[in-house]
Amino acid sequence: MPNTHIPLTGPLVVALVYDGLCTFEFGIASEVFGLSRPEMGPGWYRFASAAIESGPLRAQGGLTVMADGGVDLIDQADMIVVPGWRGIDEPVPEALCDRLRFAHSRGARLVSLCSGAVVLVETGLLDGAVATTHWRYADRLRQRRPQVQVDEASLYRSHDRILTAAGSAAGIDLLIEIVRQDFGAAAANSVARRIVMPAHRNGGQAQFLERPVALRPGSEIAPLLDRIRTDLAGDWTIARMASTCRMSERTFIRRFFEATGLSPGDWLATERMERAKHLLCERNTAMEDIARAVGFGSAHALRHHFRKRLGVSPTVFRTRFMPVESRD
Repeated sequence: MPNTHIPLTGPLVVALVYDGLCTFEFGIASEVFGLSRPEMGPGWYRFASAAIESGPLRAQGGLTVMADGGVDLIDQADMIVVPGWRGIDEPVPEALCDRLRFAHSRGARLVSLCSGAVVLVETGLLDGAVATTHWRYADRLRQRRPQVQVDEASLYRSHDRILTAAGSAAGIDLLIEIVRQDFGAAAANSVARRIVMPAHRNGGQAQFLERPVALRPGSEIAPLLDRIRTDLAGDWTIARMASTCRMSERTFIRRFFEATGLSPGDWLATERMERAKHLLCERNTAMEDIARAVGFGSAHALRHHFRKRLGVSPTVFRTRFMPVESRD
């Protein structure tokens, strides 16, 4: 096992290995939980890989892998990571589902990255709950397990010690969030810096993670977010937002941050940026028209936000990302 510099006593994280292993997803789990980090002390995570079937086991990229142990490691784990799955329609062994259900019943956390959500929903433990996966797989996952509400708009979701991440990069966001929950912000920031990732990534999707201890009251804010997204050009002051939610401004600002991890102003600017990026890529609309459509008001303000957040102008962004067939 990794982390051999000092004896470790922390939670045992076990990542599943299978034929057709998703290499990137396994790699990020190993990077976050399995890399030697002596600066974190002896209470840091222990990490092992568990083969759920006999070998040889192939991984994407033409690799053959050998795990630390077999499925019995699942019975010892404090956290089990499913690093993707070999196919959205591929069956999940019932014996594996049984072990995961038992692990959850004794208090272990279950984590899936990208298409690994298939494995967790097949256990039935997410029936009646919300999970996420890569947006490409959302409809198929709904068909596969209608009892689960699939939310492809979030980077990650959590329900009763079961955590699911969207695409591969969102898996890094979730794993850093887990570190933050377990070891605090300083540890999460340290891990994020080492892999050159922000400890909290601002995206076009609000990160609703209902924590096992302190739930984020996203249900009070979510209707407002949906309404704003349909009217980004509107004059969305904090006073108007708070009034819409029937809260005082002070309470609203606190609840908004609890739900999204952002201030109302930062969230609104991010949403406007995401919409502007889509419009820039869809068609050759004039900058002034795009600016007004998303609520920035002027092409000057649009250019300011692009340079501040992306380091490029809207024109450069359009040149890089607009499909050739959409250009005049």
